[in-house]
Amino acid sequence: MSKPVIGVTTGGRREDYIKSRHYDAFYSSPAPYVDAVRRAGGIALLLPPGEDDWDVILPMLDGVVVTGGTDIDPAEYDGDRHNSHLLTFDHERDRSELSLVRTLLAERQTPMLCICRGLQVLNVAAGGSLYEHIPDIRDDDIHRDEVGLWAMQHIEVEADSLIAAVMGATSMTTSSGHHQAVKAIGDGLRVVAVATDGIIEALEMPGHPWLIAVQWHPEVTAKRDPTQQALFNALIKQAIKRRSAAVLP
Repeated sequence: MSKPVIGVTTGGRREDYIKSRHYDAFYSSPAPYVDAVRRAGGIALLLPPGEDDWDVILPMLDGVVVTGGTDIDPAEYDGDRHNSHLLTFDHERDRSELSLVRTLLAERQTPMLCICRGLQVLNVAAGGSLYEHIPDIRDDDIHRDEVGLWAMQHIEVEADSLIAAVMGATSMTTSSGHHQAVKAIGDGLRVVAVATDGIIEALEMPGHPWLIAVQWHPEVTAKRDPTQQALFNALIKQAIKRRSAAVLP
């Protein structure tokens, strides 16, 4: 059997890139997402924002990774668009990814791994909301370092969760870089991990064949941390299982 094809969403054309007079708009994905999918035995197919023909695209895919990136426009969840800490929105990406995730939630077949912004897209797609800036609700920001980039943080995972079964652990240190967090939880979602400050770090959907959403960045440490690579390995395993079931007579 051929390798499973995993759709990996990319950054939008309006996100921050190095620009020139020749190139002023981009679609791209950090290489660690692709690397983690390849290590797991999958083929990564990049999905740039702007697509909405999911009835054509999804039959080509065996699984989906919804990646990290810029902030979702708070208008999508009736939030505060005037918060001074918001990052630049990419409306094309918002529309595309929300449409994709809603399609997958309705389909309930394709395995899906949502990472950082991806978790937030999932929550908003399911009717939930976000805190626009964690320091507005917590005195200490343990989710980023002093310059607003990567921090290693401790999280606790529910023992009966899919994540715990996949990663083989209920307590772990993860690579974090987010300044937003889940506020109201989307319909049908379950909180399965939290940080030491109570911020939600992972969501699942009971009844879905395979859906994991993490607020941290497993792709950053997956090359050296088997528990983080395990998320991608399990996604590929489920993608193969789904493909095999689809071809049975």
